[in-house]
Amino acid sequence: MPPVTSVPLLDLQGQYRPLRDDILRAIERVCDSQRFIMGPEVEAFEREVAAALQVREAVGVSSGTDALLAAMMALGIGPGDEVITSTYSFFATAGCIARLGARPVFVDIDPVTYNIDPHAVAAAIGPKTRAIIPVHLYGCSAAMDELLAAANGAGIAVIEDAAQAIGSLYRGRPVGGLGTLGCFSFFPSKNLGAFGDGGLVTTNDAALAHRVRLVRNHGAEPKYFHKFVGANFRLDALQAAVLRVKLPHLPAWTEGRRRNAARYRELLAPLEERGLVRLPAEPVGCFHIYNQFVVRVDRRDEVRAELERRRVGTEIYYPVPFHLQECFAHLGYRRGQFPRAEDAADHTLALPIFGELTDDHLCYVAEALAAAVTAS
Repeated sequence: MPPVTSVPLLDLQGQYRPLRDDILRAIERVCDSQRFIMGPEVEAFEREVAAALQVREAVGVSSGTDALLAAMMALGIGPGDEVITSTYSFFATAGCIARLGARPVFVDIDPVTYNIDPHAVAAAIGPKTRAIIPVHLYGCSAAMDELLAAANGAGIAVIEDAAQAIGSLYRGRPVGGLGTLGCFSFFPSKNLGAFGDGGLVTTNDAALAHRVRLVRNHGAEPKYFHKFVGANFRLDALQAAVLRVKLPHLPAWTEGRRRNAARYRELLAPLEERGLVRLPAEPVGCFHIYNQFVVRVDRRDEVRAELERRRVGTEIYYPVPFHLQECFAHLGYRRGQFPRAEDAADHTLALPIFGELTDDHLCYVAEALAAAVTAS
C-alpha cells in the first residue's frame, strides 16, 4: 500500500461500500411500495431501535433538532418557562429552547469531560425551571445520577440531548432512556447516520410518547382533527429504510471507534505526559462511543493550521459558547461568566476517529500532531 499522506476528518465511503447492495435494495423496496411518509418502514425502525436502546418507546422524527423541539413541545414548554442547559454544545440545543419562546439558562461545564456541570445545574434551578437538557457531548454520557437527583428534587423534566451519543452507556444503561425523554440525531456524520436528516425521540412513558407522535404530525388525532398545534416532524420512510440496514452494524462501528481511541491513547501518551496534549476523558461508569475524539492543546489555531498543512482533517467543536453568541446577547451573559466553557472553546480540537481508519492513518495523525505541538 502507498504511504499515508493525508487523513480526512470523516470519510463515509468505507462504511458505505460493504453495505451498498443492501442499502440500494432497501431504497428500492420503499420506491416499489410508493409509501414515502411514515408507514411500515418507519414503524419497523422504531421497534428495532427501541430494542437496541432498551427503551419502551421510540418515535422517528425529521432531525435531531426537531427531536428536541418535539420533546419540549410534548412537555408543553413555552413562553415564561426556563430550561437549563450547557453553554457548550451544538447550537440546536439552545436554539430550540429559544424557538419555543422559553428562556435558555446556561451553565458551565465540567473541565475534564466538557459535559454540563451538575453542581451548576442544581444552583441554577428556579421557580420557572421546567426542564434540564444535558448534552452527552462527543459520545460520553453526562453525570446523570447527579442531574436526575437535582431534577427529581425540583419536580422537573430531564431531556437527554443524545444527538452525538447513540450506543453510549451510563452505568451499563444506554443513554436516551435515563431521563424523561431522549433526543437523537441521524445526521450523516453521526455514528448511526442516515442519507440526510433524521432524528428520534425516546421515552419509557407511553403517554408522553403518544403526545410526541401527535406533535410530529400537526397535533392531529384522528386525521384533520387537531388537539393542539404541532408541526411536521415526520421521519421519511427512505431514511428509516437506510437506518434499518445500518442499525445492526452499529456495535461493530462503535468498537472500531473505541479501538482507534485506545490506539490514539498509546500513540499520544508521550505528548500527554509532557503536558502538550490532553486526551479525552472516559469517566468510570461511562462507555464512550467517540462520535468525536477531542483533544486540548495550547496554541490551538496554530496547531490546527500545521495539521491542515500536513493534510490532516480537524474541526473545532465549538468555537463560541452560547452565552457569547450574538443571538443570545439579550440574555445578559458576559465574557468570563463561564470560564471553563470559554477555555474549551479556545483550546479543543477534534481529530479523525471514524472506525475505518487504519493503524497507518492513526500513526500519521499522531506524528503530525506531535510535530505541530512541539513546533516553536
